[in-house]
Amino acid sequence: MAYLDQLDGDTYEMAAPEAMEEEAAAEPAEAETEMAAAEENVAEEVTAEEPAVAEVDPAPEAEAAAEEPAAEEAAAEASGFVAMVASADVANGEKVYKKCKACHALEDGQNRVGPHLFNVVDRDIASVDGFKYSDGLAAIDGNWTADQLSAFLTKPKDFAPGTKMSFAGLRKEEDRAAVIAYIQSAAQ
Repeated sequence: MAYLDQLDGDTYEMAAPEAMEEEAAAEPAEAETEMAAAEENVAEEVTAEEPAVAEVDPAPEAEAAAEEPAAEEAAAEASGFVAMVASADVANGEKVYKKCKACHALEDGQNRVGPHLFNVVDRDIASVDGFKYSDGLAAIDGNWTADQLSAFLTKPKDFAPGTKMSFAGLRKEEDRAAVIAYIQSAAQ
């Protein structure tokens, strides 16, 4: 059914509201079909005329950018302790080391109840030849960084459940930094 409408004195014939709704609903579907056909044609033209150019996925860059702040925060925390070790009082570290020397030697290859600590910083965890490590410590991958050593020395049984080390740990961060600085200095 058509409707008549007057605008500025002229009479216009309009479609029924139901027909207008059907036409409006059909337009997006037609537009999508036309767009898909146009994309297909472009793809065919590119394939026929030029070699295809691989698209670069921007997602890895966005992910890397999102990970950078987290990595920077972790590095800042890590470098905070590393800086603490670098500025630690080595003489105080020697005093703290007295708690360690009953079980650990600083001379290369001289194992005691515990493995020697010569060049322990940056050495693989549980890697001293000839020393039998507990399963808990042997299962940990990585190197003894200053941060790893600090975590271990804080509470060895929490760091490596099942460790044979009976030492309760060093609660004070300053003591851990000082003893690590002393151990490093002894290897030089």
